[in-house]
Amino acid sequence: MTVPSPAPRSILHVDMDAFFAAVEERENPALRGKPVVIGSDPRDGEGRGVVSTANYEARKFGIHSAMPISLAWRRCPDAVYLRPRIRLYAEVSRDVFEVFARFTDAIEPLGIDEAFLDVTASRRLFGPGPEIARRLKEAVRDTTGLTASVGCAASKFVAKVASDLEKPDGLVVVSAGSEAEFLAPLPVRRLWGAGPKALAVLRGLGCLTIGDVAGLEPEVLRRRFGEALGERFARLSRGEDTRPVHTGRQRKSLGKEVTFGHDVRDRADVDRTLLGLCEGVASACRRKDIAGSTVAIKLRFRGFETVTRQRAVAHPVCTVEGIWPVARSLFRKADRPGVPIRLIGVTLSGFGSAGEPQLGMFDEPGTRTDRRVADAVDRLRERFGRESVQRAVLMDDGDRASRRRRG
Repeated sequence: MTVPSPAPRSILHVDMDAFFAAVEERENPALRGKPVVIGSDPRDGEGRGVVSTANYEARKFGIHSAMPISLAWRRCPDAVYLRPRIRLYAEVSRDVFEVFARFTDAIEPLGIDEAFLDVTASRRLFGPGPEIARRLKEAVRDTTGLTASVGCAASKFVAKVASDLEKPDGLVVVSAGSEAEFLAPLPVRRLWGAGPKALAVLRGLGCLTIGDVAGLEPEVLRRRFGEALGERFARLSRGEDTRPVHTGRQRKSLGKEVTFGHDVRDRADVDRTLLGLCEGVASACRRKDIAGSTVAIKLRFRGFETVTRQRAVAHPVCTVEGIWPVARSLFRKADRPGVPIRLIGVTLSGFGSAGEPQLGMFDEPGTRTDRRVADAVDRLRERFGRESVQRAVLMDDGDRASRRRRG
C-alpha cells in the first residue's frame, strides 16, 4: 500500500514594519508623514551613535538601520530624531506576540518585532496558510494599530525572503513547488547566510541571482565553501529548507551599552554610567523572570581598542546589588587609567529562573532582601513611572534640587 506524502507545511514569517518608528507614530500621530529616525541625538551632525530604525519616509533619503547617526543627519537634517523607548516597544511587542499566539503556539521569535510561525496544525481551525496570514495581519492592526508584512511558504527561508518583498503592509505567498522559480530572479544577497565574503566568492563564480547559484553543480559550492556551507547554499538556492520552527529558543545573554557623546576621562562619570547600565540589565531580567550566572563588561577606549572581561558568580543574580559589584571589579581590572573611554557596556548570561532565591549556607544575608526591595521598586515604577524612584548617585544636581523643592 502506498503511503500518501504529508501535505506541505504552512510557515509564516511575520515582520513588523519599521517597528520602533511605527510605535512612535502611533503614540504621536503628528509624526505621520514626516521622516522619523530612532537612535541617539545627532547633536547637529556630531552624534556618535547609530540609527536603530528609520521609517519609510526617512528611508527615501537613504537612511537605514546601523547607519551612523551623523550620516543620517547630513542626509536629512529635517527628520525627527528620537531616542529609543525600549520599555514601550517591549510592551507593544508583547501585544503583538499575544496576537500570534491566537493562531498557533509554534512561534519562534527572531527579535522584538519578528517571528516564524508554523500554522500547519492551525489550518483546520482557521483555513489555509494564506488565509491565516491575512487574518493575522488584520488582528495585529486591530489590536495594536500597526502593520506587519508576512511571507507565507512551506519553509522558513522562503517565507522570510517573501516577507521582505512588498513592505510595508505586504503579504507574499509562495505556493509549494514554486520555490525555485520564485527565488531564481532575486539578487544573490538574499541568500540566507551569505555574508560579504561569501557574496564575493559567489559573484566571482558569476552568480548575481539566486537562480545562478541553483544552476551551479553542488560540488562546486562544496569545494569553495566546505561541505556543510556549500550544501546549505545549494539547497537554499533551490528553495529546499526543512528546518522546523523552534519554540524553545532561550535568550543567551542580555546586555546594555552606551557610546559616550565624547570620550570620557572622569572615571566617576564612567562608574555612574556603569551603575545605570547594571540597573537597566537587572530590571530587564526581572521583567523576563530570569537571572544570570555570568557578568561581563565591555570597554572601548579612544582609538577603538576594545576589551571584554567576564566572571561567573556563585548564584544567579537579577538585582543591581548582585551585578554591580562584579561589573565594577571587572571594570577596575580592565581599565587603562588616563586613557579616555568611548563606550562601556555590561552583559548578563547563563540564565535560569529568577524566582525568589533559596538562601545557601554561604549566601550574603541581604540577598533575599535585595530582591524584595528591587521588586518593590519595580512595582512603584510600573505604577508611577520610571522616574518616580531613582538612585541618588544617578541623579544630577538639577534633579536633586527639583525633588527638594517638591518635597
